[in-house]
Amino acid sequence: MKVLIACEYSGTVRDAFLELGHDAYSCDILPSESNHPEDSWRHYQGDMFKLLETGFIAGQKDEWDLLIAHPPCTHLSVSGARWFKMDKNKPGWKPMHLRFEALAFVSKIMDLDIPRIAIENPVSVISSYIRKPDQTIQPYQFGHPESKRTCLWLKNLPLLKHTDDVKAEMDKLPNKDKYRIAWLGSGKGKERSKFYTGFSKAMAKQWGDL
Repeated sequence: MKVLIACEYSGTVRDAFLELGHDAYSCDILPSESNHPEDSWRHYQGDMFKLLETGFIAGQKDEWDLLIAHPPCTHLSVSGARWFKMDKNKPGWKPMHLRFEALAFVSKIMDLDIPRIAIENPVSVISSYIRKPDQTIQPYQFGHPESKRTCLWLKNLPLLKHTDDVKAEMDKLPNKDKYRIAWLGSGKGKERSKFYTGFSKAMAKQWGDL
């Protein structure tokens, strides 16, 4: 299967597919942080839509079987909604056009002519402005004793099956561990956006065989 992981610089999902023998690539406006030995030619740094139009090798358009996208949640997340509602003269104010541009980006991904598409985001305004997610998953359902509700919008893909439910173990932990992401505080966007390996492995195993 030929797979493109968009808006990913960590290589987490891409490398999970590579481990199972798939022809997987990643793209992001940021350089890759993966240590995979084939990373230098499996990561495209730049605009994903330009890549889809021209191909990894200029002039040779790729035919993708599966696209998994992680659109930046900065202007989409429900947790950041307050910055759009506050007085524009106050620090932190954001103009609404940033939100609408982010939503347009998501809509453009959804409309791509690729057989199978998955879009991942935390709880966001995609649900109210475009459509509700097809599935909501938690890290503790895939082996990570943490809580962070993650939404999936799917095209021609089955719902992910839980692989390792550790909620009982998680419930014994202090809140700062259970809700680690929420406890990170401001200025930790990169850490907040890290994708769980349990999610990645489930995607590769369950969607890679379709």
